[in-house]
Amino acid sequence: MAQRAPNKNLVAQLVNQLKSKEFRQYLMSTHFWGPVANWGIPLAAIADFKKEPKFISGKMTLALTLYSCVFMRFAWKVQPRNMLLFACHFTNATAQTIQGVRFIKYEFLEKKNTA
Repeated sequence: MAQRAPNKNLVAQLVNQLKSKEFRQYLMSTHFWGPVANWGIPLAAIADFKKEPKFISGKMTLALTLYSCVFMRFAWKVQPRNMLLFACHFTNATAQTIQGVRFIKYEFLEKKNTA
C-alpha cells in the first residue's frame, strides 16, 4: 500500500498558523505556561506507580484528586477554554485515583489479612 504524501496545502496552513502572532502570544501566556508547569504533579504521580503503596499518603492523594477535579471545572469554564490545563488535571485526577485505590487496598485489605 503506497503512502500518501501530506497535503501541501494542509502543511502550509499549519506552518502559517505556527508563525502567527496569535500563536506566539499564546506561547507567551499563562494560559500555556501554567499548565506546562503543572504537568509535574501528574508525572510524579505516574512515576509513583512503581513504588510500594506503604509510602502513599491517603490524605494527600484525596486532596490532590479534589484539587484536580476543581481545576478541571475551572479549565472548562474559563473563556477561552484551557484544554491543556484540563488535560493536565484530568491526567492527575486519574493518576491520583489509581494511587487512592492502591492505598485503600494496602491499608484496608492487605494489612488486615497479614494481622
